[in-house]
Amino acid sequence: MKIAQVAPLTEAVPPKLYGGTERVVAYLTDALVELGHEVTLFASGDSLTKAKLAPIWPRALRLDPSVKDHLAPIFMELETVARRADEFDVIHAHLDYFGYPLLRRLNVPSVTTLHGRLDLPELPPLYGLYGDIPVVSISDSQREPLPQANYVATIHHGLPKNLLAQGDGAGGYLAFLGRISPEKAPDAAIRIAAKSGMPLKIAAKIDRVDQEYFNSTIEPLLSQAHVEFIGEIGEHQKSEFLGNAAGLVFPIAWREPFGLVMIEAMACGTPVIAFENGSVPEVIEHGVTGFIVQNENEAADAVKQIHTLDRSRIRAEFDRRFTAHHMAENYLALYARLAKAKKHGTQL
Repeated sequence: MKIAQVAPLTEAVPPKLYGGTERVVAYLTDALVELGHEVTLFASGDSLTKAKLAPIWPRALRLDPSVKDHLAPIFMELETVARRADEFDVIHAHLDYFGYPLLRRLNVPSVTTLHGRLDLPELPPLYGLYGDIPVVSISDSQREPLPQANYVATIHHGLPKNLLAQGDGAGGYLAFLGRISPEKAPDAAIRIAAKSGMPLKIAAKIDRVDQEYFNSTIEPLLSQAHVEFIGEIGEHQKSEFLGNAAGLVFPIAWREPFGLVMIEAMACGTPVIAFENGSVPEVIEHGVTGFIVQNENEAADAVKQIHTLDRSRIRAEFDRRFTAHHMAENYLALYARLAKAKKHGTQL
């Protein structure tokens, strides 16, 4: 198939440091190429891909201080895709609703993966207008606040099989990986580690919008002897960070749409201790790949049981369920359904 992947421009594909959506787009795009398909990636010019790159802006917008209007490059991207639409069998967008006015009017099958939260008050009236647009959820849980959208599949994220290596957890610490924000609850991770008597290493990005939360809530906790704040880490550092960890603490405080860090830990054979929120029960198998808990006390108790889990079994579950090729094959099946429906003038 000839496939267009339309990525956000905020980060490169893959991102240089933190960035969930762009990383998934990178893994999916490369896996599609490896499976023999002709893929064009519309993204920032500093992206690295096995596909044909269609650069829209020279650098990722987050890394380009000269950019004052972040919407202008997105409009350039949409226009570029529109002008080249007839080159493709399917267009796969990752721009949330930004692409809907365009995609509805193109005579090419298209689908949009929803990567973010769907519990915002503006979305129900928006999908009253765009309820015909085919969309993919990244977990079944993600759908619940917005049932009226035209979901055509749920497809879980995946990672390249050899991206991360299984570790032995010999570092003897708990890991927190991701972003410093109230919904990720690193303060809960610090308390859980203290209650369980384990050291905690935090590798996390601080967005400007969360700087006050970091200053007021997290920074005062970092002086505790059991806490080490590492800061934002790159892809090449994750095998060591997660593989040496005895467990990953994931005390999520919101309806997590997917939680890529959970399958990163699984790829390293590292058990996950996660609050039962959002997608967690779809990703973690309680007592096999980690423990699903209700509160901080249960999490601390679970930490004391992580040594009972088989790290090789955890890695095997990753290989079975969450590789990039598995994700790409699921999308290819969907693309074929979309193409067939378009040919016959029907709607999925």
